[in-house]
Amino acid sequence: MDDLKKVSDLLYAPGEVMPGIDMSLEEACARGAAAGFIDEKPFCVVRDWIWIDLIVPDALREALQASGQQPVMVYASQVLYDSAQRFNFGDCVRTTQLVEFADGCIFRTRNTRYVLVGPGVRKSAEASTVLKMFW
Repeated sequence: MDDLKKVSDLLYAPGEVMPGIDMSLEEACARGAAAGFIDEKPFCVVRDWIWIDLIVPDALREALQASGQQPVMVYASQVLYDSAQRFNFGDCVRTTQLVEFADGCIFRTRNTRYVLVGPGVRKSAEASTVLKMFW
């Protein structure tokens, strides 16, 4: 399968539906900010998201786990708010690897907390496919 087809399938093929948090932007921002009392990281509220279980070699999986990360990323096609103003409303974003998933809606990476608003989908993809989405 060529690279374009793999990326297209990741973005548009059906996946397993996952619930996100059903709340207003103001409530989601409050949730993201409240989580900051624990780790003081910026937060980003997103919707239309894809939870991506990365298909990686065992050695990479072990290296990620040893560094406190999991082989999971999120791609969101719509940023609603970014507390650090790195992204504008409507931008898309791809996270780095998952460190912790909390409260059924907070996807925490080393540098940012992502508040997953509304339903999303869960899919699997090779790490190389995910990385090509922005290059």
